[in-house]
Amino acid sequence: MSDLTDLYQAVILDHNKRPRNRGRLPTATRVATGDNPTCGDQCTVFLRMDGDKIDEITFEGSGCAISQASASLMTTELKGKTKAEAEAAFADFKDIVTTGREPEEFSEVAAFAGVHAFPARIKCATLSWHAAVEAVNKPDQAPIGD
Repeated sequence: MSDLTDLYQAVILDHNKRPRNRGRLPTATRVATGDNPTCGDQCTVFLRMDGDKIDEITFEGSGCAISQASASLMTTELKGKTKAEAEAAFADFKDIVTTGREPEEFSEVAAFAGVHAFPARIKCATLSWHAAVEAVNKPDQAPIGD
């Protein structure tokens, strides 16, 4: 196994064991949920926009290590991005997990390139991203509260 493959596995394991931005966001004004009935993965994305920019983003959910690590990474990647940047980031991520293409510059997103070898896992990896893009495209609602 190459050093790069080991590094990618470590990134996924780290995000799964120590997820970033996990939990309900009481000030969220947009919420979307993704469900993968094939394997049981579930993910709810909470976000608050500041104009066209994602100000805060969190997730709750359950599922396999790939889905949970991807949700964690997704929150770190999308926070601070505009709607258009978030949609472009999702398109890039989806391309990486479906083709195995590694980005030109190293980023943690590259850790998911190996998912393409396991087609059933592509839905696991993209579940939270689909929910995030859905949430970004929704109109603001009253904050969800506690």
